[in-house]
Amino acid sequence: MKNIYKIIIMSLCFIIAGLVIIIVFNSVNSKKNPNDSAVVTESEEVTENVVQTSEEQTNDSEDVQSSEEETEKSDEADSDKSEEKTDKSASKKYAAYVTISDGGNWQDNGDYVYQYSIDIHNDSDEDLSGWEVRISGFSGGKIGDNWNGKYSIKGDTMNISCVDYNSTLPAHQVTNMGLQVKFKESSGGSSEKTPELYINGELYQTEKEEPTTQSKEEKEKSKKEKAEPEKGTPLENHGALSIDGTDIVDKDGKKYQLKGVSTHGLAWFPEYVNKESFKTFRDDWGANLIRLAMYTGESGGYCQDGNKDKLKKLVCDGVDFATELGMYVIVDWHILSDNNPLTNQDEAIAFFDEISAKYADYDNVLYEICNEPNGSTSWSDIKEYAESVIPVIRANDKDAIIIVGTPTWSQDVDMAAEDPIKGEENIAYTVHFYAATHKDNIRNKLRTAHDKGLAIFISEFSICDASGNGGIDYDSADEWFDLIDELNLSYAGWNLSNKDETSSLIAPDCKKTSGWSDDELSETGKWLKSKISE
Repeated sequence: MKNIYKIIIMSLCFIIAGLVIIIVFNSVNSKKNPNDSAVVTESEEVTENVVQTSEEQTNDSEDVQSSEEETEKSDEADSDKSEEKTDKSASKKYAAYVTISDGGNWQDNGDYVYQYSIDIHNDSDEDLSGWEVRISGFSGGKIGDNWNGKYSIKGDTMNISCVDYNSTLPAHQVTNMGLQVKFKESSGGSSEKTPELYINGELYQTEKEEPTTQSKEEKEKSKKEKAEPEKGTPLENHGALSIDGTDIVDKDGKKYQLKGVSTHGLAWFPEYVNKESFKTFRDDWGANLIRLAMYTGESGGYCQDGNKDKLKKLVCDGVDFATELGMYVIVDWHILSDNNPLTNQDEAIAFFDEISAKYADYDNVLYEICNEPNGSTSWSDIKEYAESVIPVIRANDKDAIIIVGTPTWSQDVDMAAEDPIKGEENIAYTVHFYAATHKDNIRNKLRTAHDKGLAIFISEFSICDASGNGGIDYDSADEWFDLIDELNLSYAGWNLSNKDETSSLIAPDCKKTSGWSDDELSETGKWLKSKISE
């Protein structure tokens, strides 16, 4: 038994001794490396910092690279736009040229279908025959539906020749055609398309004659001193107008509504541009506005075969008569058959430079720079044109209201609302309507644009159909005027003439050019007089 106790006691001693040795050993190690834990921690922190710094540098590098890529893309986009404008300008230096625009695309049984609208602009003074259009960029394409031409594709080039009814390109006119092309790859339709015009087998390169412009001295000499209007007239009472948000306001900042009539084409009905005529509208109808419609593309038009000096004199006479009577007046560059305002942009710039310099000190002159763009004309075309013409007017008259047309015969004002002209004040946008044709669809476009902050001017309208003829739709006309009054929109009714059509204000059998009784007015004239005089 005693031996067992001895063994247990010895074992316990060994165990205790071992524990003491372990404690002493740990204590010594602890004293030899008092900061081991800290060193490890700092090392880990350094490692983390190095990793973090590396990541930050990587991110910074990526950000710089991304920024550089974005800059490059932006530069490329600007370069593309610049090149596109240069290409357009290059083509427009010729008296006749071709433009091609994208009409949309879709897929059909695995093929990619692209639609194109093609316009041949003949800005020369002579008709052109024996024409052919060649457009590169159609490799692999297959011609589908097409119109107004004969089409074939050979290699990369599409050739277009005339059909029997458009073998001649009329002077100062645009000839339209178009087609659909099927491609196996989407890139085929979106690749660059470069059009060229050939006349009798030769590439057309006759340069356009530059319009005559006035020198600074000539503009100073022609500048008219500000005329004083009659006492108690709209102009004397309300003075220079401006645009505040969606409203036209007068010199005191109060909302003001212009209401009046538009002439027909000055070249065709010049007899109505007289002081007594305008006075009749002011005194008998209660009108405060005259619009002077100077056609540009039609026969007798300013850019066609019209007498420029006589047309400018009619415009200036009209401005002078309106001013003396204390009325406001719109100088209207009345594009119609010329479709795209870019077609005669150089002429427009020269014209508005001269007229705006002449009447720079007048408070009652408004400028409508493109009546009704139509055909394949896009808002981007109109905006490009406007951004070229507006600065010319502003160089002479910094405050005049300038009215800009919109696509599809000035109906698609909602497109302008999506991308309005920037950096300019006192800009209004056009809506035209013919009540029997244009109803809620156009009214809704107008309201949409107005809600987005656009100032809208109804510079032309009538209550018949869009042809200017046909039956009168009084219900639709009344709906239009409910909207006009609700939104305080200014307007000019079409048209001051006795032409035998519904939209004319004077009865066809009336030869008087002023002082009309109600019996001498057309049904449209009677209706409009009642609206203006309300």
